Amino acid sequence: MRYFIYLSYDGTAYHGWQIQPNGASVQETLQRALSTLLRTETPVTGAGRTDAGVHAALMVAHFDVEAPLPTPPVRVGGVRQSACDYLVYRLNGVLPADIAIQRIEPVAEDMHARFSACARTYYYYVHTCKSPFLRDRSWRLVAIPDFEAMNRAAALLLDYEDFTSFSRTNTDVKTNICHIRSARWVQLSESEWRFEITADRFLRNMVRAIVGTLMEVGRGQLPLNGFRQVIEQKDRCAAGDSVPARGLFLQNVEY
Repeated sequence: MRYFIYLSYDGTAYHGWQIQPNGASVQETLQRALSTLLRTETPVTGAGRTDAGVHAALMVAHFDVEAPLPTPPVRVGGVRQSACDYLVYRLNGVLPADIAIQRIEPVAEDMHARFSACARTYYYYVHTCKSPFLRDRSWRLVAIPDFEAMNRAAALLLDYEDFTSFSRTNTDVKTNICHIRSARWVQLSESEWRFEITADRFLRNMVRAIVGTLMEVGRGQLPLNGFRQVIEQKDRCAAGDSVPARGLFLQNVEY
């Protein structure tokens, strides 16, 4: 039987979601805990791959089991948790504090955490005032850029489908076509903003490269027509630098 598992994590201590040969990953940590509790090797497949240092407010993964999930004990008063809720409880008890399971639910056998997803949303956070509480979850800007200009540039993303200019080079993807549904900057407080972007899929490093290029617009280094030209050149070297991973969150996955 197939189950979807919904989780969140602070990616600071991990080399990304995907299992790596020389570093801890979220996938490996979750897979090890799940396999221990179910007493059988239990691979997990995620909705996508977040890079080292990137966080997730919501990641979705699936796993398959042949035997029923462990039966929860009967509580005082004869109340019994569901098997899914019990597994959530057990997993949260063995996983490190920077990974939290939100819920587990059975799904159809043909549901796939990655390929069945129809949209994903990422948030990128920036701030301008020094804060010890934001240092691992937001990128501090020295000067305030022109967010109105960056919003005008962000709106241009919806006119395009090929985002080669914002993709990491030498990847194994077959196409750089993505359909962006929305992209905008939102002010959260006097000193905090976030970039919100939703698309059917994202390329490796795409959001961080887009934000880095939008920052060039906000600093007056790149005009709007120059931003268009960056996209149309389909050349990663034409775009801006990637911004730090610590401000990026996978916020939602839609099915």
